[in-house]
Amino acid sequence: MEGVEVAFVPDDFVVPTLVAGQRFRIRPIGVHDVVKDYDAVMSSRERLWERFGAHFGWPAPGYDFEQALVDLGWLQKEGQLRRSFTFAVLTADEERLLGRVHIAPPPRSLPEVDAGVVFWVRSDEAGTGLERELAEFVHEWATVTWPFKNVRYPGQDISWEEWCAD
Repeated sequence: MEGVEVAFVPDDFVVPTLVAGQRFRIRPIGVHDVVKDYDAVMSSRERLWERFGAHFGWPAPGYDFEQALVDLGWLQKEGQLRRSFTFAVLTADEERLLGRVHIAPPPRSLPEVDAGVVFWVRSDEAGTGLERELAEFVHEWATVTWPFKNVRYPGQDISWEEWCAD
């Protein structure tokens, strides 16, 4: 029905609040993560722009700490409303943010898809095996823990153009 918002996840689905891989912990991101997140984003700005800039304009050239706080507040609220979910990928001691995982509903143009998952790691972790380890973890987590059968990975198994064509 037009104008009726369909729930992204069932009301009785319990959103994970903490999961762990070999070298990381994943938990919902929030405004309290702004210092660590801003460091990860700004130290990886070129890499993130290459991946997301053309489609989302992020992180924009004028991206600053205040905008980072606004962004995290938005992402936190989206999770509370169960419309999309963003997770911080942190070291085991949670002293350093290593990246993020975003889980979002698919565009209307892909009705057979249950969710889209995007993840990234900070530039100084490139080549350490973390991104591969996170990819393996997230691919299993998205279909075993979450109520999704058909998950796509924009920028990986589906082009950004196709994903954003809605």
